Amino acid sequence: MNIQQLEYLIAVDKFKHFGKAAHACFITQPTLSAMIQKFEEELDVKVFDRTTHPIRTTDVGVQIIEQAKKVIDSINELRNKADLLNNVLGGKINLGIIPTVSTYILPAEIFDFLKKNPKIEMNVKEITTENVIKGLKSGELDAGIIATPYDAASEFYQEFLFNEELMIYTSDPKYKKDTYVIPEELDVDKVWLLEEGNCLRTQFENICKLKENSMKPKNLEFVSSNINTLIQMVDKVGGISIIPELAQSQLSKEQNDKIVRFRKPFPFREISIIYYKPTYKQKIIDELSESIRKSVEGKLNYNREPADFVSIRPQ
Repeated sequence: MNIQQLEYLIAVDKFKHFGKAAHACFITQPTLSAMIQKFEEELDVKVFDRTTHPIRTTDVGVQIIEQAKKVIDSINELRNKADLLNNVLGGKINLGIIPTVSTYILPAEIFDFLKKNPKIEMNVKEITTENVIKGLKSGELDAGIIATPYDAASEFYQEFLFNEELMIYTSDPKYKKDTYVIPEELDVDKVWLLEEGNCLRTQFENICKLKENSMKPKNLEFVSSNINTLIQMVDKVGGISIIPELAQSQLSKEQNDKIVRFRKPFPFREISIIYYKPTYKQKIIDELSESIRKSVEGKLNYNREPADFVSIRPQ
């Protein structure tokens, strides 16, 4: 019995498919099958029922998998402690980030963090808030970066990362860059929105009473999960969207001229990192959080009075 066999067991239990598990473990399917069969023979147990499709984990196998996960966690904790004793930040971490945040912190903040900490192996998934919650509960994720406060996340530890203002992006000449707009003044039938279920869409709707965009063709059904797509729609077709403050860093000078702010109190969203409880990965989470906070500070308007802003809930 060895560590690799335990990892292969966990992979097959996750994917319910030997081929997919082998691909995820970067080995051939025959090798993975042989290793698992050897494990079953050594312990004289049947972990998987191979006659079903998808493959079923047996009742005995469920308990074996549960123990295997504990063993792998203990081994990772041992490795992490060794790194800490050697003053090296290292280990594996699975992180989920909502798309409207990952677009702006993944290419810069997180990449820079990993370059400075080459001993860290990070698996990042760009997923919705709901799937971040599910991933944390199932153990597939160690931490998630979402917009808060979020009721379903109340059971998790939460660390504040940053606040960012929500701004208007429009090609309509009636909205001047140096003026301020109140929500009631927006042409709400010309607003491009993100898809249903996206927390930033909900924040948009909480700012203004929005309705279907009348600018799109009647024979077009359009939903987007990407803010950059909405920006392109405004650039090419016209209309209005609402973008988070960090989006400015990826806009051209011409595009930045299309940003208009709401009148005070300025709407903003809160971004936090959530996780279940302090573990051997706590040091990585703490260092990552601090790195993100320091990195985005120069990109956001931190010189502001709290009374000038109002938080918009993501649900």
